[in-house]
Amino acid sequence: MNVFNVALLQILPCKTAKENLKKGIAACRAAKQKGADIALFPEMWSNGYNIPADIDMLKSQAVSDDGEFVSAFCALALELDMAIAVTFLESAQPLPRNTVVVINRHGKKILKYSKVHTCDFSDECRLGAGDGFYVSDLDTAFGTVKIGTMICYDREFPESARILMLKGAEIILVPNACPMEINRLSQLRSRAFENMLGIATCNYPEGKPDCNGCSSAFDGIAYLPDLTLSRDTCILLAGKNQGVYIAGFDMDMLRNYRKFEVHGNAYRRPDKYADIIKNQICEPFIRHDRRD
Repeated sequence: MNVFNVALLQILPCKTAKENLKKGIAACRAAKQKGADIALFPEMWSNGYNIPADIDMLKSQAVSDDGEFVSAFCALALELDMAIAVTFLESAQPLPRNTVVVINRHGKKILKYSKVHTCDFSDECRLGAGDGFYVSDLDTAFGTVKIGTMICYDREFPESARILMLKGAEIILVPNACPMEINRLSQLRSRAFENMLGIATCNYPEGKPDCNGCSSAFDGIAYLPDLTLSRDTCILLAGKNQGVYIAGFDMDMLRNYRKFEVHGNAYRRPDKYADIIKNQICEPFIRHDRRD
């Protein structure tokens, strides 16, 4: 049985990027000790998901994807022989971006994703949006796993996970920073179910304002031959406290399930979906703070 172990680093941020780097390294070491294949941070770990109102201050907190912060995790991934999905406020023009970089166990950056669905109705109106959704092959001790990423609010748009599935994703990693209640958890459950893939979400614990822990993992496998009824696809739901939680995805079971079940891409009719890509917005959905 090939189990892909994702460590959800549900940890509280510190006051500086330097302190977050130190604490993040310690959390990754703990994840390795627990048998993780990859460690996933909550959203924008470099500054603890802090978005100052002052643009100059915001930009001063941003770091580059090849700077000291990310490079330290590249070196750590190589040392630990463990992949790391590190999140940070990325320096970019004209505005910083909310970004995750997946580093493989050889210390190489294999995927970079910036949040597409920025929360423009809130503080994220001061962040730049990403350009698209990406999938990459992640080398593990038992073989390749196809990894995709989305971030927090992306979860609320079915298109995010759908396009990742269409690009071949088997597991979607989701850094998060918001209260995870039944409805948001249900969105994640739905994205996993309808695309027949695994979704692992890492949130900040209670103690971080507007967060409550409840990091989760859904494996997307609703039916098994030896079960009369459907099964619960939730394989992990953390509590509110700080900690490192391991979600184990049975890749053999998932891949076999995807070969025969009816969801995903088997019976879609994309020629009927032209309306879904129209840019027109009508009442009651017009919002004056929406950005193009």
